[in-house]
Amino acid sequence: MNKNIYIIGTGMNAQKTITVQGLAAVNNADILIGARRMTEFFSDLGKPIFVSYDPEIITEYVKNSSYENYAVLMSGDCGFYSGAEKLKELLNDTNMEIICGVSAPVYFSSSIGIPWLDWHFVSLHGMNANIIRSVCSYEKTFFLLGGKITASQICSLLCEYGMSNVSVYIGENLGYDNEKISEGCAENFKDKQTENLSVILIVNPDYEKMKKIGIPDSEFIRGTVPMTKSEVRSVCISKLQIRENDICWDIGGGTGSVSVEMAIQCTNGKVYSVDKSEEAISLIDQNRHKFGCDNIIPIHSDALGILKSLPAPDKVFIGGSDGYLTEIVKIVYKKNSKTVIIITAVSLGTLHESSAVLNEYGLE
Repeated sequence: MNKNIYIIGTGMNAQKTITVQGLAAVNNADILIGARRMTEFFSDLGKPIFVSYDPEIITEYVKNSSYENYAVLMSGDCGFYSGAEKLKELLNDTNMEIICGVSAPVYFSSSIGIPWLDWHFVSLHGMNANIIRSVCSYEKTFFLLGGKITASQICSLLCEYGMSNVSVYIGENLGYDNEKISEGCAENFKDKQTENLSVILIVNPDYEKMKKIGIPDSEFIRGTVPMTKSEVRSVCISKLQIRENDICWDIGGGTGSVSVEMAIQCTNGKVYSVDKSEEAISLIDQNRHKFGCDNIIPIHSDALGILKSLPAPDKVFIGGSDGYLTEIVKIVYKKNSKTVIIITAVSLGTLHESSAVLNEYGLE
């Protein structure tokens, strides 16, 4: 298409934080496109306006309209959790220019006087994320809100996981006349109402300086259910080579010791910890709270009754199979033929069955 598309990051407040380059593109455009709160800032220009923030709807409109120059207005910066990337993909047959704006963390950093260069960024704008695991893994974690979870709910969750004293900075309605910036500890905000259009920076000086492998047995909350010991855990976790976004299964979760070590490795992933024992599920829950692993999902069920409904795994640890090892392995490989499986065998019977089923799949 012989059309010119300017995708413009307008910052926090289009009138105050749009760049000179962005404003020039707006003035040069034949039509303005964007969410209502973006376009209303420029209504006095008298240009036609199409209200939408959906990339597919915008693409369809551009293809079917006759204008030459389009200004698509985005909040913040086009390179920070923006719809610009999807729009760029859909309108790849146009003359396109992306004009960056002031992102939320840059604006907020300036407001609170804390440099942003070492922040870890997480978007909760219509997304799910591992909030506690992120805070445990990084000294400074910035959350972009605007979805279902609020800053006060995050603070309540921090308190639930024993981090009521971490420092919290909250920015509500950044760039607008009703902008509000607050600071304190998580305990101060857990019961306070905060706006959906917010950001939050959490500073945790006691963050994990390294990803542990082989946590000492004495650090886990114990019961009467079996626990995979530290030395065995160390080998298993190292062989699994878990990546940050991996989906993991721990079958026969026990105390949750393997689940915890898996969860520490997959900061942005999930660990589904399955056990049929009520005591085991209670211990898994207690240990995920102790080690800050909100990415562990305890499941009270026998393995065959639940595994088919779980997301396809990247890594699987089988510590207990109740005699259904062959069936479990077949379910795993039907879900994902590239899954890495670790099986711990206490008995020669388990060893024999493991060899038989893995040979069936041509695996060592």
